[in-house]
Amino acid sequence: MQLTANSRVAILLQGGIKGNHGKTGLAFLRYSQTKIVAVIDAEAEGESLVGLTKIERDVPIVENVQAALSKQPDFLLIGIAPSGGQLPPDLFTEIAIAVKAGLSIVNGLHTPLKPQFSHLQPGQEIWDIRQEPAGLTIATGKAGALNAQRVLTVGTDMAIGKMSTSLELHRAALKQGIKAQFIATGQAGIAIAGQGIALDAVRVDFAAGAVEKTVLNQGKEQDLVIIEGQGSLLHPGSTATLPLIRGSQPTALVLVHRAEAKHIRDLPDILIPPLPEVIQLYETVASVGGTFGAVKVKAIALNTLGMDNTKAEAVIKSTRELTGLPCSDVVRYGAANLLPAVYAQSRFK
Repeated sequence: MQLTANSRVAILLQGGIKGNHGKTGLAFLRYSQTKIVAVIDAEAEGESLVGLTKIERDVPIVENVQAALSKQPDFLLIGIAPSGGQLPPDLFTEIAIAVKAGLSIVNGLHTPLKPQFSHLQPGQEIWDIRQEPAGLTIATGKAGALNAQRVLTVGTDMAIGKMSTSLELHRAALKQGIKAQFIATGQAGIAIAGQGIALDAVRVDFAAGAVEKTVLNQGKEQDLVIIEGQGSLLHPGSTATLPLIRGSQPTALVLVHRAEAKHIRDLPDILIPPLPEVIQLYETVASVGGTFGAVKVKAIALNTLGMDNTKAEAVIKSTRELTGLPCSDVVRYGAANLLPAVYAQSRFK
């Protein structure tokens, strides 16, 4: 299944607009080219989506799937991203109503839905995104021989904007006429791009190999490949970052950081080191003491969500001075000013 510009999508986002588990749906709203006809969130029913999220899309917020059906969607996208990735039991009834109405389902959760709905209408599909692909092997470093330059986003924490940074860099590259490919590695990115690798569904032994295979397949005719980062080397619960580094063999890194964050979110005892030390950590791990070349963090993408422009610009300036690297909030300002740092093209030198 692949969503197109003509697809009519309703997003199931119960509690996700005002809560902290709406990452998938909000990212889809910001970056998807599809026609989004309704957002389902009883907590925000009737309120302004633009006012609540600052995402410039005029989409009504409705109470439930039944109300969304009046907007004539073809697809229901599950937009919540709860901790652990499991479907909350109370939402199954909502999904069942959508299936009965003939909607196809885009499911990025770990809970598979296709086995639970055996009788679908002609043309109706259920896309369980988090599936391990067949034929995987361990990584062998082959991505390092790819002609395309490879930019990987890395972070100081989980869920801070690595996908958004990757998509904004991709958007900026296309505007410059660069042959560039965004490689999705999580459920939201895959739903937006229509392809990629759901890395957290892959057994750890084959995770780097899955990244390598995807980068080789999607990057062979590109000049620039931008790989969506996952997790963080700093987070004790993250296993995705190292396979991404090893599998993609990056030529440049972009460090994503939540402005003024001092510790891992929800883990106050896990402190975030000063950014120059984080940069050194990532460069050491990526280059393996020079084995894979001099892999450098070339730019900082700062998440300034919740700050006004004056505060955001001050924090960006201080981060630039601290690290000596180009720095911006790419969601707020775009990624055009970071692109020259990560893509070595003659006109950018």
